Amino acid sequence: MKIERKPEWLQKKINKGDQAGMRRLLGELRLNTVCQQALCPNISECFGCGQATFLILGRICTRLCSFCNVEKEIPLPLDADEPKRVAEAVARLNLSHVVITSPTRDDLPDGGAGQYAATVAAIRRASPETRIELLIPDFNGESAIIEVVTSSRPEILGHNVETVPRLYYIRNGSDYHRSLDVLKICSEQGTDIRTKSGIMLGMGEKLEEVLQLFEDLRKAGCSYLSIGQYLAPSRAHYPVQEYIQPEVFDEMREIALKLGFSHVESGPYVRSSYHAGEYK
Repeated sequence: MKIERKPEWLQKKINKGDQAGMRRLLGELRLNTVCQQALCPNISECFGCGQATFLILGRICTRLCSFCNVEKEIPLPLDADEPKRVAEAVARLNLSHVVITSPTRDDLPDGGAGQYAATVAAIRRASPETRIELLIPDFNGESAIIEVVTSSRPEILGHNVETVPRLYYIRNGSDYHRSLDVLKICSEQGTDIRTKSGIMLGMGEKLEEVLQLFEDLRKAGCSYLSIGQYLAPSRAHYPVQEYIQPEVFDEMREIALKLGFSHVESGPYVRSSYHAGEYK
């Protein structure tokens, strides 16, 4: 399906000069961010104000989602010192809220859950006042592995469903209902942990499918929701089917709030970790 060029509300400028300080710190500490790997359009804004979403467990994903820019090759072994370096970055940036995520690592026996827990523990030691949000893969829906992460007691646990179930063929290796189960398990295992999910619009979804997705997330105990416009990283990725008008994002926010979500961020440039510290 051929669509028109990006509309004016999606012409955000990226200024590499605003990113210089953050890039130096990341290079010094040998850390990855999803901001860089996913070609996030908000990178200048976030890096410029000292915010970053750290990508642990390497840069290589073992799934083959056709919308994602994270690399798909042979993953490297775990970096045992990585949690300490992430914690040092959090402390040096004096972050009040930090988001930690990772690629999917189906090659690891625990999917990398232990590295998440170690990272939380390291941040608690280095910066005890920082609010921690984890954006996790599905860990194949294994409750015992998920418990390794919930037991580390982050304030927020996120897992993105990304799109409606009919379009899950673009999420090779994932399953919509398994993702809902992950959110439900996290809600049940950590009664003091808020759960969060995110979706992208403009992939060919229908309104009634999105509304059903909202209801499914609420039934799974999900408290927070992010809604943004899908932007294809390249011509080789799944193509954008539609550019959604900004007022539609406003309408989606109001609908979701009426269904009981505690906080909803919705807009063309919203991503799951964008303005993450504002979720209350």
